[in-house]
Amino acid sequence: MEKESLPLFSSGTRNNKVKKTMITEERRGGGMSVREAGQKGGETVKLKYGAQFYEEIGRKGGLATKLAHGHEFYEQIGKKGGKKGGEATRDRYGPNFYERIGQKGGQKVKQLIEEGKRAASDRKQRAS
Repeated sequence: MEKESLPLFSSGTRNNKVKKTMITEERRGGGMSVREAGQKGGETVKLKYGAQFYEEIGRKGGLATKLAHGHEFYEQIGKKGGKKGGEATRDRYGPNFYERIGQKGGQKVKQLIEEGKRAASDRKQRAS
């Protein structure tokens, strides 16, 4: 029997106590792991109900979270994610990275404007 340990996760119980649980994947004689079984179940649900099912339950979950925690909750997690993501990018590429990508973006915008002007001029010439 082969076991693969996965990270700890928190799960709420009936009386809202949080317990830490270690997920283990077991394979018995070529059987499926917990992860594989979950993936297969997800694919089966997708085939039966369609991808829209997941969109709908995601929307319901988001609404429930909004009702439970309020708009400020999303602001807080957005700031945390943005800060961590920005710091990670800065650490990975250096502070000059933002200057370089800004210049590239500006050059691309300039190029698109010029192409748009040329296309408009060409249409004007063809119309006359």
